[in-house]
Amino acid sequence: MCSFMRRRRAQGKEILADPKLSSKIVGKFINMVMLEGKKAVAEKMVYGAFEILKKQLNEPDVLKIFHKAIDNARPRLEVKPRRVGGATYQVPIEVRQERGTSIALRWIRDFARNKKGKSMQEKLADEIIAAYKNEGSAIKKRDDTHKMAESNKAFAHFRW
Repeated sequence: MCSFMRRRRAQGKEILADPKLSSKIVGKFINMVMLEGKKAVAEKMVYGAFEILKKQLNEPDVLKIFHKAIDNARPRLEVKPRRVGGATYQVPIEVRQERGTSIALRWIRDFARNKKGKSMQEKLADEIIAAYKNEGSAIKKRDDTHKMAESNKAFAHFRW
């Protein structure tokens, strides 16, 4: 058997739009929230969170709120470690649109999961509202990521 490293990035799987709102980003978010292949449960959580959003913000278009929240939480820069001559430098790089969206969705999901005392629907709704208003854990994480990239700007020439 020979062991080898892939030289090309694996092809991403096409994500289906969710059935209710026919949005690919919502479909992706449902897949991220899903545990142990229980998609119906994940859909119930996400749509329940959207209902809570509707009630709390008095906005009929939940999709607009969701997209704005993701856009607010999406990082523009991140740091990647690069080894140069025995030293490891944190090199700031720009984040591609799809990756930034994935990171924002992951942060919203993770911070909602780590909260205590409420149902997952309420926690997701709270996290989305916080991101929509440019506050909360996901926004703090984005700002920390940007600060780290800003402080390591001196190593930007190691980008290749």
